[in-house]
Amino acid sequence: MDSSDLHAALRNDTLGAEGLKGVTSANLAHRNASGNTLMHALARYERLADLPPEFLTTKHFSLRNDSGYTPLHHAAMSRRFADVPAAVLTRENLLRRSNSGYTVFHVAAAHGNLGLLPPDLVTIDMVMLANDLGQNLLHEAAEQGTLDRLPPTFLRADLLAAANASGESVLHIAALNGNFAQIPPEAITEKLILQKTRSGDTVLHAAAISGNLAQIPKAFLVPANLTIACKSGFTAIHAAAETGQLSEIPPDQFTTDLLIHRNDNGDTPLHAAAYAGHMDQIPPALLSAEILAVRNYNGISVLRTVMNRGHAAQLPEALRPRPLGVLGRTLVKLGITRAPF
Repeated sequence: MDSSDLHAALRNDTLGAEGLKGVTSANLAHRNASGNTLMHALARYERLADLPPEFLTTKHFSLRNDSGYTPLHHAAMSRRFADVPAAVLTRENLLRRSNSGYTVFHVAAAHGNLGLLPPDLVTIDMVMLANDLGQNLLHEAAEQGTLDRLPPTFLRADLLAAANASGESVLHIAALNGNFAQIPPEAITEKLILQKTRSGDTVLHAAAISGNLAQIPKAFLVPANLTIACKSGFTAIHAAAETGQLSEIPPDQFTTDLLIHRNDNGDTPLHAAAYAGHMDQIPPALLSAEILAVRNYNGISVLRTVMNRGHAAQLPEALRPRPLGVLGRTLVKLGITRAPF
């Protein structure tokens, strides 16, 4: 079977262990149209154990595809990483970088397989090693939801504060991807929660924007933290209102002042909730005609936003404006008066 046929058979799961007995180095180095060698495919499809042992060498695990990834990178994506001989798992081989700076360590961390490496290789300096995006192993694990498969000794506040190229800490990444619950509670501090990215976003911004505010400890969901503005003037409470997470705010912290806090456009969280259809998350006791009449810098009131977006049914009945009669509509049309909202 020639190299192209071997690629196809492997991809179609029709290549048995017997079919690999006559494989050669030339076969293993043969690239398909995607730039992957047969060795990459064997690692990806978890078939390394079927190769004759003499081919499981640094030479074959060092072949690079068009993106600069080696078969060792691909092996690190699965639990069959354990099929790689110990002699190949050296610091030098694991530090081989893809075109975007991803080492085998980064891939193993992202897929929860660092535990398959010799413990003496997984040191703090390796965990903090950055790729070209500034992401270390903790960032990768936080993004993929594998923080809980890292040694707990690395989940310390000082390590979690490390920022990537965008200024995102490990907590930002975890919050954005819904993996914040994997961070030990004792490692979470207010300083880390309020740490800002280059655009000025706190971890609360990240959680609110991505719909993961429920994972943030309630003790941090206070007005002083929720109203911190990023560089564009956007706050976490505005994001929470827009994404339908006002219900996550502790009742004793849910105040009128919080709801009418303005961003740089003069919009309040009420405007955001009105626009997105989440007015039903606001306690009726906090709603009044005066609150609904608050306008942004363009003169648009909360009530007008509610009505224009078709969310009047979310308001208490007593606060819903009565439809204008013929005379009222005519006066508004002529500019003699304006609509009551």
